[in-house]
Amino acid sequence: MTASAGQNLKVDPDRLWDSLMEMAKIGPGVAGGNNRQTLTDADGEGRHLFQTWCEDAGCTMGVDQIGNMFARREGTDPEAPAVYVGSHLDTQPTGGKYDGVLGVLGGLELIRTLNDLNIRTKHPIVVTNWTNEEGTRFAPAMLASGVFAGVHTQDWAEDKTDAEGKRFGDELDRIGWRGEEDVGARKDDMHAFFELHIEQGPILEAEAKDIGVVTHGQGLSWTQVTVTGKESHTGSTPMPMRRNAGLAMARILEKVEEIALSHAPHAVGAAGHIDVSPNSRNVIPGKAVFTVDFRSPELAVIEDMEARLRREGQAIADAMGMEIEFEKVGGFDPVTFDETCVTAVRTAAERLGYSHMDIISGAGHDACWINRVCPTAMVMCPCVDGLSHNEAEEITKDWARAGADVLLHAVVETAEVVA
Repeated sequence: MTASAGQNLKVDPDRLWDSLMEMAKIGPGVAGGNNRQTLTDADGEGRHLFQTWCEDAGCTMGVDQIGNMFARREGTDPEAPAVYVGSHLDTQPTGGKYDGVLGVLGGLELIRTLNDLNIRTKHPIVVTNWTNEEGTRFAPAMLASGVFAGVHTQDWAEDKTDAEGKRFGDELDRIGWRGEEDVGARKDDMHAFFELHIEQGPILEAEAKDIGVVTHGQGLSWTQVTVTGKESHTGSTPMPMRRNAGLAMARILEKVEEIALSHAPHAVGAAGHIDVSPNSRNVIPGKAVFTVDFRSPELAVIEDMEARLRREGQAIADAMGMEIEFEKVGGFDPVTFDETCVTAVRTAAERLGYSHMDIISGAGHDACWINRVCPTAMVMCPCVDGLSHNEAEEITKDWARAGADVLLHAVVETAEVVA
């Protein structure tokens, strides 16, 4: 691909935007976003639309036994492994129109653009929709890509249940999207994987950059902390005689903030899930259960934050006469994306004249698991105010175009244009 030809190779931004808006009609939310949770009827409808579009673009559709979808555009070399692109179509219960969806439909737009220009590549190109990336209905997140990568077993994933006790495997069958391919059978066919995604954070917009070149993915550690004190009356229990589990939790959460700040600027920490018992207005809490979420692109930092949480949390509990328990309930190690693929993304942005910066992904993505299978990189575009997992999530058409253009160039360079 020559420089001049490369500069002229761009997606159709109106067609991409129209596709995003059409998909957003399926599983509408209550405030302008989407509720297209995995393995619901809406998820099935979105999958059918995606399949129709892919087949109209000349692709063949494969589906594996956990519902991952693979739309394949053939290359000129039947022996060459494929370049994969994609993300996910499922959303949060109050999700936006772009989280995940941009990566899938950006991949489809890539195929449509190559068709328009009659450009052939040596390597096949495969657009992927990974099942249950969000993990909101069936925990954990990135479930099916994790099975594909060998992180989870298929049986374990299929036995996961939602809040109503419905099994993942049963719901997959119910909506009719269990395929015939063995999960992970395509591993040897993967030459590289690229994922386009909105940033889900405020950095790119604040820095006025069109493109985030994702070099790393943060590692994550979830530790559930249980503090046990003693329930007693808020009005009649003297202050020195209280064993207030809520107060102990508050002091520990101050330490969480302090620990994360000590590893600035890239480490973060907070508690997002909190239960206080008995949660009554006039009862001093006897138990507090909360999950501390630590993240960093460095494994040593995560391990240090975990150790300090346990050490300093224990000291607080001992000083207050409380019992405390710590349980590691989730997490994954930091990810370093493939240097060659990352360079392809950065070079594409430079070739196209888009402003860009290196960035670390603060959220988990399917690319984090697929990085274990083949060379992988991510492209990010800004989102307004960094807002995501919210129906008010928004991007501009220009941001979507820039991200899809860079994805197109990185993929085409990797898949090798045939003259």
